[in-house]
Amino acid sequence: MKMLQQVMTAPGEIKFQEAPVPEAGPGQVLIKMMKIGICGSDIHVYHGKHPFTSYPVTQGHEVSGEIAALGDGVENLRVGQKVTVQPQVVCGECYPCRHGKYNLCEKLKVMGFQTTGMASHYFVADAFRVTPLPEEMSYAEGAMIEPLAVAVHAVRRAGDVAGQKIAVLGAGPIGILVAQAAKGLGAGQVMITDVSSLRLKKAAECGADFCVNTKERDFGEAMEECFGPDKADVIYDCAGNNVTIGQAVQYARKGSTIILVAVFADLATVDLAVLNDHELDLNTSMMYRNEDYLEAIRLAGEGKVLLKPLISATFDFEDYLKAYRYIDENRESTMKVLIDVQR
Repeated sequence: MKMLQQVMTAPGEIKFQEAPVPEAGPGQVLIKMMKIGICGSDIHVYHGKHPFTSYPVTQGHEVSGEIAALGDGVENLRVGQKVTVQPQVVCGECYPCRHGKYNLCEKLKVMGFQTTGMASHYFVADAFRVTPLPEEMSYAEGAMIEPLAVAVHAVRRAGDVAGQKIAVLGAGPIGILVAQAAKGLGAGQVMITDVSSLRLKKAAECGADFCVNTKERDFGEAMEECFGPDKADVIYDCAGNNVTIGQAVQYARKGSTIILVAVFADLATVDLAVLNDHELDLNTSMMYRNEDYLEAIRLAGEGKVLLKPLISATFDFEDYLKAYRYIDENRESTMKVLIDVQR
């Protein structure tokens, strides 16, 4: 039995090759892939700007699917079950892995970037990477659990945010998910900023308390207007540029926390003198762990995070290239674009 597999052979070039449907070995699961999300890192690969990906590469790391077969020894999963797959490949032996922080594995590989991704009709995954989804969750929503887990992990890097005032810089998909995850985890109020009124409108639709266009209003003044003189307890930079990290450092309350979620494309220029003088905690966030996936599924399942409003378009599997072109042509208005693998 044959299947199609996506391969990005060079920046901006995609082909589909026939391959045998793989078989699940001991401890493995054969998954019929249903939906795949395209994220910012995928777009970097498409444009040839991802520093840690070489070609050819099969993409696909934000996924949902249905279990088609179980290998020997697999328990607690069943054929026909809705699932997602955690795409991290780790060594299990380095210091971070031995201490439960495998998202920081010294030899970390991510499916779709440094190893084969899941953009194929079928994919075999180790059972321990397979996470069940609620039956009532759509495959489209299931493919968005991965970016939601990114957001959950980022929010939890600040510890318990219950009752806190949170500022999120950048109203792209991750920024809006961070804002929602913070609210879902008990934050008192959430303010989100961007320079796009379209993105801010989407953030408001997803429950942000304050949506501020920093092209029109000063960030520091807006934060005090929203939160009062004590400002934000935590600021999340989900845009990742010199403007946003500069705003965070300049206007953060002394002794408060800034968490960098976004990936900088270039070297950053940061006022470390102010960071030092104000004793600010500048922290970072990298991917997720299993507990973040489980919390993401819970938040989405309980309706505390809305995923459907973030879906901008869906393309057939063999229209993968059209999906990238659509994203390029609709940068400001596009949130999450999905690939329907079986269509």
